[in-house]
Amino acid sequence: MAGLGLTETEDLLASVNIDRRYARRILYWIYKKGIMAFGEINDIPKSVLSALADRFSTGLSEPVSSVVSADGSVRYLFTTGKGLLHESVYIPEGKRQTVCISVQSGCRMGCRFCATGQKGWRGSLTAGEIVNQVVRLPQKVTHVVLMGMGEPGDNIDEVIKTLKVLTAEWGMAIGKTRVTVSTIGITPAVARLLGETECNITLSLYSPFPEERREAIPAETTWPYRETLDLLKTFRADRKRRFTVAYIMIQGKNDTDKHLEELIRMLSGTGIRVNLLPYHRPGTDGDSSADSETMMRFKHLLVTSGVGASVRKSRGQDIEAACGMLAAGRIKQT
Repeated sequence: MAGLGLTETEDLLASVNIDRRYARRILYWIYKKGIMAFGEINDIPKSVLSALADRFSTGLSEPVSSVVSADGSVRYLFTTGKGLLHESVYIPEGKRQTVCISVQSGCRMGCRFCATGQKGWRGSLTAGEIVNQVVRLPQKVTHVVLMGMGEPGDNIDEVIKTLKVLTAEWGMAIGKTRVTVSTIGITPAVARLLGETECNITLSLYSPFPEERREAIPAETTWPYRETLDLLKTFRADRKRRFTVAYIMIQGKNDTDKHLEELIRMLSGTGIRVNLLPYHRPGTDGDSSADSETMMRFKHLLVTSGVGASVRKSRGQDIEAACGMLAAGRIKQT
């Protein structure tokens, strides 16, 4: 049942002659309590629970393994009934407890700077399998980012179902502004995220110059980033809804004054922020991250030009859990 909405659950119960009024309580136990079996429910008649157990499953499963970073981050490995391996990362930081979740096993986008894309695509996850990465964590979660394995725009129907479960009062009731979707910018999917959800959106840019971006993000050929950026610029968002450009900084590739000037030119006055990320090399491409001095200089000049900017602190690098490093390799149980 994990992944279903309230109306869908009501209809499912009605189809097997179970009263619709139990739907809300069942979803409470699945999404807020994370039950593995219907027998764990204590406020629904046993006859109803027995009928549920005969016909359905909760759809939740434990991670198969995990590993803990020196900085407290935890990398979890999950699998589906079809054997699709996927990972999530729990990132504690003071009162903020974030989980970075996956929407696919592997990825079809083939971005040069991402280990996930270099391992190929094995399949998309269902909304239930995506939500499971949040529900079955042993830790409390305050923020969710869809920035793990896979491209949300390549699995948009299930991603939108997931976002509804995460934010609805009958679901996990996480604040809409505490959920962020990261995408390389599949334009039709971004349009749906804007129109059908109220979550934050992050555009993975790499370079403001299309010809450079195309070399690193092949999808630029089909979905030019400027189309997505135009959607974000013109959309009348709630003041609390945040649009961001994620900018992975690679030494000598996209960290020059020319790149900085173009970022300032295209983002000034838009309200769109820039999140500067260190580069975590997925293979042996010879590239390295821009140094901290360059990243802080970028941030300073962006901010003084009126463009909100931040430098993301690398987390979980020692367990290959930092941005761009997830590839669903086997990890030891802790």
